[in-house]
Amino acid sequence: MSPPPTAPLAPLTGFPDPDTVLDAFLKAMAARGLTLYPEQEEAILELFAGRNVILNTPTGSGKSLVAAALHFKALCAGQRSVYTCPIKALVNEKFLSLCRDFGPENVGMMTGDASVNPQAPVLCCTAEILANIALTRGDQAEVRAVIMDEFHYYSDAERGYAWQAPLLTLPQSRFLLMSATLGSTEFFEKELTRLTGAPSLTVRSDRRPVPLAFEYSETPLAERITQLLADQRAPVYLVHFTQRAAAEAAQSLMSLAVCTKDEKAALATALERVKFNSPYGKDMKRWLRHGIGVHHAGLLPKYRILVEQLAQKGLLKLICGTDTLGVGINVPIRTVLFTQLWKYDGTKAAILSVRDFRQVSGRAGRAGYDAQGYVIVQAPEHVIENKRAEEKAAADPAKKKKLVKARAPEGSVGWDAKTFERLRTASPEELSSRFDVSHGMLLLVLSRDTDGCRALRQLINDCHETPTKKRALRKRAWQLFRALLDRKIVEILPKAASSALGPEPVERAPDSRPASGRKLRVNVALQDDFSLHQALSIYLIDTLPLLNRESPDYPFDVLTLCEAIVEDPDQILRRQVDKEKGRKIEEWKAAGIPYEERMAKLEEVEHPKPLREFLYETFNTFAAAHPWVGQENVRPKSIAREMFERYQSFSDYIRDYGLERSEGLLLRHLMQVFKVLAQTVPESAKTPEVVEMEDYFRELIRGIDSSLLDEWEKLKNPDFVAAELEGKPARPASFDVTRDRVAFKRLVRTAILGFLQDAAARDWEGARLRFAPEAEPGSEALLLAESRRIEKEFAAYFEARGRFRLDPEGRNSKHTHIAEDEGQTAEDGGRIWPIAQVLADTEEQNDWEVRFTVSLDRSRQENRPVLNFISVRPVGAE
Repeated sequence: MSPPPTAPLAPLTGFPDPDTVLDAFLKAMAARGLTLYPEQEEAILELFAGRNVILNTPTGSGKSLVAAALHFKALCAGQRSVYTCPIKALVNEKFLSLCRDFGPENVGMMTGDASVNPQAPVLCCTAEILANIALTRGDQAEVRAVIMDEFHYYSDAERGYAWQAPLLTLPQSRFLLMSATLGSTEFFEKELTRLTGAPSLTVRSDRRPVPLAFEYSETPLAERITQLLADQRAPVYLVHFTQRAAAEAAQSLMSLAVCTKDEKAALATALERVKFNSPYGKDMKRWLRHGIGVHHAGLLPKYRILVEQLAQKGLLKLICGTDTLGVGINVPIRTVLFTQLWKYDGTKAAILSVRDFRQVSGRAGRAGYDAQGYVIVQAPEHVIENKRAEEKAAADPAKKKKLVKARAPEGSVGWDAKTFERLRTASPEELSSRFDVSHGMLLLVLSRDTDGCRALRQLINDCHETPTKKRALRKRAWQLFRALLDRKIVEILPKAASSALGPEPVERAPDSRPASGRKLRVNVALQDDFSLHQALSIYLIDTLPLLNRESPDYPFDVLTLCEAIVEDPDQILRRQVDKEKGRKIEEWKAAGIPYEERMAKLEEVEHPKPLREFLYETFNTFAAAHPWVGQENVRPKSIAREMFERYQSFSDYIRDYGLERSEGLLLRHLMQVFKVLAQTVPESAKTPEVVEMEDYFRELIRGIDSSLLDEWEKLKNPDFVAAELEGKPARPASFDVTRDRVAFKRLVRTAILGFLQDAAARDWEGARLRFAPEAEPGSEALLLAESRRIEKEFAAYFEARGRFRLDPEGRNSKHTHIAEDEGQTAEDGGRIWPIAQVLADTEEQNDWEVRFTVSLDRSRQENRPVLNFISVRPVGAE
């Protein structure tokens, strides 16, 4: 069951002394019925004494309560505190939890994808956001308390720099580093004391509030699950290491009697108001109604959050997932069942690390829910199968002699009970530094109001790398700096030294002189949120001027450049290749090409790569002049571009390529591309068509998943109900979507072009849904009639002209006529604008138009363009 709601902790006013604040916090916890463990008490007392604390205690031992104490201490002192953790799903959960603890008005959230109340005194963010704050502001940052949860991510190969940066640049802060799986911590104690000047210590314990029982199982999985359900050991978390395996397990377990009739009724009630409006939603709903959840990174965030919420209410018996639930998500799980003990990490298949095993197994047994937690490891499937076969053949020597043993699947890694015992008892691996420098890091540090060059030198000198690695970092920093300088992304101020970073390469001891003031500035012509998050952002900036701005394909080519510098979503690209192979085979069959030749030609089929030769040639030239590029390479692809060229909806694209299990992957890719388009492409490169394309992706992404902002609004207003149209969330009430007329008209065009895309595909229901709400009870017949009316209106056009164009010419803004100066009054007294959208045809007669109206008043109320379809008729017809 979920914990009962509690009143938020109100901060004490008048800047009380720490003892008074501590007393108030302890009384508040007692009022909630919480008794502190000795490790919690020790850590809280040390934090209130002004020390840095490393909290190394098992999962479920109440580390979040210690973090809440530090937040409360900072809040009462009028100081800002920051909570950071590794994954956005955990940030989302912690954000909502902190809102309940301290009130939504006191809590903000930033993940890079979403920002809510970012100036709040308590900020919940990803590690990268905190690193950006630390690198940009350093000792001037208004951060006095830093909580870094899941601190073992310090060793993460790609993101470890973000966990290290605050430890090098925030001397004014006090730190709470938390993890259940740390090795030796003496180094970090010394580094924290060196940075802050305050004593630092580790509070460590192996005692779990809920003890764990471990088992190595040689019983077939379905039988073992049935036993666990019968023995009241649910909820069970079935750990898989691929998204496909998790989904297939959920489907196979549908044959089990997971829930009682009453439990299924409770689930049906809980899901009544949930919208499963993406292609994968149908499967998710079916599994959830049966008491089975699925949880992995390929899902949309709203589905992962739903699974977590249902599990917290005790409504799910089984959760089939990858190791995403092993990173601090607060889900009550009684039994963790590993289906295997190895995983593929992107480069190789290997047995789990001790840290990974301990992190995931630590999810079993939650204080307040369980008296005992259970960790079960399944033996390899072929071993279980062979054991069963041997038992059956034991009584018959003839059968035993003929027995053919099953073998492990090709490419798998073997494990046994000894592997399990080693992972259970060994100490976690030592943490290792992963510090690196990048264009984005330089831009952040050099943008400081003080001497950013000196700060950058100090940052590299103080990092936790070896002397040899530091020398390499200094050399790379110089190369990156020259690239920024050459492109005037940063400029040396007139009175500064001719070379702000010193002679190349920078080989010097830490500069002991006081900061001499600012020597550089970031180019003021760049947009306020300009960023260089991608490794090849500089290549993008260099190459944009080489595109032909006068070409009708210019917006698409800008998008291709943006898409070429973000990581490849391999699963989507493989589906593109598969679809292209299918198309080519049919084409080659029709052409009479022999089978052997067809099979050979298939090896050459690739995913779409617009501007392929241009991208490779310009990148080779760029890389030859910039040795820092190293192993980086441009990655031509067409996913976002393909969606935009076809003006497809998110659901259409998912269905076209069978990506139902990877909806979250597509969303992340679109978000990455949008961020490059919005934040890295300079404003000087953005034509009106590019800006409109940016609006398209902003609204597309906003409409895919509004779960987080909806939850925040519900916390502020329990009666809040998101006003959605095709998944679009209500924006804050203070936002007037019509205020910026130019931007509003772009949104209107985006909605109209989406409507026309559905009409071109003869998807009349989809076209109707663009403007009209989903069916309310009793209105289904009216909405069906509206879909048929839209079809009838377009029928005359299709008979006369065949089809209309939605290529760059067809989408040209000259075809959209919004008569804002001829605004009319609607029947309800509100103001409306008439709109005529000319349909560009292949013969360029362009003599038909679609007529709409847009309601300004309703658009303000619903914070989106509210359009009404009128008719399709020849231009000039009444």
